[in-house]
Amino acid sequence: MLNSDRSRFFRAWLRRPLRIASVTPSSAVLAALITREITAVSAPVLELGPGTGIFTQALMARGIAEDDITLIEREESFVTGLQDRFPHARLLPIDVREIAREEALRNRSFGAIVSGLPLPNLSRNDLYALIGDCFERLIQGGAFYQFTYGLKCPIPARILRALGLRSDRIGWTLRNFPPAAVYRISRR
Repeated sequence: MLNSDRSRFFRAWLRRPLRIASVTPSSAVLAALITREITAVSAPVLELGPGTGIFTQALMARGIAEDDITLIEREESFVTGLQDRFPHARLLPIDVREIAREEALRNRSFGAIVSGLPLPNLSRNDLYALIGDCFERLIQGGAFYQFTYGLKCPIPARILRALGLRSDRIGWTLRNFPPAAVYRISRR
């Protein structure tokens, strides 16, 4: 990870701590963990909140072609870096709450969704809508991968039940700051 990534991330966190939620980018170990079930047959992949692109790099290492990755990032300080690093990925500089209205996503399906979003900072209504919108775009058998610094899945059980979903913790790592767990969210 580049020092410029760390400083860019820290400055973004200072400006918007609830939106960024960490003072430093995720580690390569967390990136490997959150993408470990994803293979080339999972393409295309939607990534929410890619930040500096550590998960994007891990997706490509798993065999996902850059042009099979769609990135949704609204933090202006990250957008330029993502455009430079991943010029063939589709980058949408929008708020994730606009997914349902985004023309570029209309009639698009994904085999997996990887999220670096701080879901606990969303309102319950926004979280319900976001997860519902994401699962409308996931193919049958596709999964939504989310990491958290908390002790349980960041999507409340009530929302999971209402949407017919389940969560499974697929791993955790101390080799991230802060330590993190990864959950696979899938249809029941």
